[in-house]
Amino acid sequence: MGLIKAAVASASSTLADQWLEYFYCDSLSNNELIKKGVKVVSKGSNTKGSENIISNGTGIAINEGQGVIIVEDGKIVEFSVEPGRFTWDSSSEPSLFDSGWKGLKESFATFGKRFTMGGTPGKDQRVYFINLKEIFDNKFGTASPMAYKDPTYRGIYIRYYGQYTFKIEDPIKFYTNVAGNVSNTYTKDEFDSQSKAEFVNALDTTIAKLADENVQYNDIPKKQMELAKYMNDALDEEWNDKRGIVISSVAIEKVTPDDESRKRIEDIDDAIMYSDKRVAAGRLVDAQASAMEKAASNEAGAMQGFMGYGMANQAGNNIAGMFDDQTQTATPSAASSQGATWTCPKDGTVNTGKFCSECGTPKPSDGTWTCPNDGTVNTGKFCSECGKPKE
Repeated sequence: MGLIKAAVASASSTLADQWLEYFYCDSLSNNELIKKGVKVVSKGSNTKGSENIISNGTGIAINEGQGVIIVEDGKIVEFSVEPGRFTWDSSSEPSLFDSGWKGLKESFATFGKRFTMGGTPGKDQRVYFINLKEIFDNKFGTASPMAYKDPTYRGIYIRYYGQYTFKIEDPIKFYTNVAGNVSNTYTKDEFDSQSKAEFVNALDTTIAKLADENVQYNDIPKKQMELAKYMNDALDEEWNDKRGIVISSVAIEKVTPDDESRKRIEDIDDAIMYSDKRVAAGRLVDAQASAMEKAASNEAGAMQGFMGYGMANQAGNNIAGMFDDQTQTATPSAASSQGATWTCPKDGTVNTGKFCSECGTPKPSDGTWTCPNDGTVNTGKFCSECGKPKE
């Protein structure tokens, strides 16, 4: 029993024109993961056929974003993830249209029903349409704050919430291990009831991994690619290998610390900010201005208020002094940078450098001076030629 690709019909041909009986499914909504196909019988044909028996030659139309599995007596006998029109041939082997999807034929070999040449059809045959599109709007959040080892704030507690998307990568595993024999429709809501706790537990482990990589708590929402990869790793055995599902994306919309952690974060931020002397000095100016305003409006008298302000101001000056000292240390005095002047013994030119700017004579060695009257270089307190005292 298997599917055979139907010949391409004319553009105006409808399903009813091509087959007397056919299965078709409109676009599956975001909430519909599996839907049982309903047999449609064309006008003029025998309408007394069983709903759960697929007649030889029945047509099956598969839309984009859909897959089909055919089940006989609870076992999968055929599947296709390739869109198009197909005809059911009860005498042929399964065609297994996997459209290049990895692992589907292996899954069929594990879970599918073995084909028996000449075997009689089962008493219950069903066509199920599988939603292969990305499934959006799967919300999650923490029930209580979780510990987070932040690289800056150390041990804090955070809450977070967001959304994730997933896809059914292996319809055979999903039907066999999750949905089972669906009477009509298997929805995302049903899947959420059993999967949400698993997802949140895996996400807690994933976020702890970000902490090990020194990601600050408020940068977690930026790590969407890493979150999706780590989540697939964490859920690989339970979701992918067993259920045929992969996580497509994880978006954390908001991360908030609890009240105690928020206070700690604010205190550490203040300490970091005021460790900068320039910021501390600016804060001091604001505090002094505020103190002066309060002193002026003191009901006990402005003088008493300003006495209190003076005591506070003195303490503030000690802090400001540290800032001033740093500035003064970093800036040498103008006088020292300029150096002393000396007079050239040959032409009397007053210089500041090591050589005379007019004749190039070197500056006399330390301890000597040149008489301004006759240019004699002396070492004592009086000129050795004219007796003029050293200035």
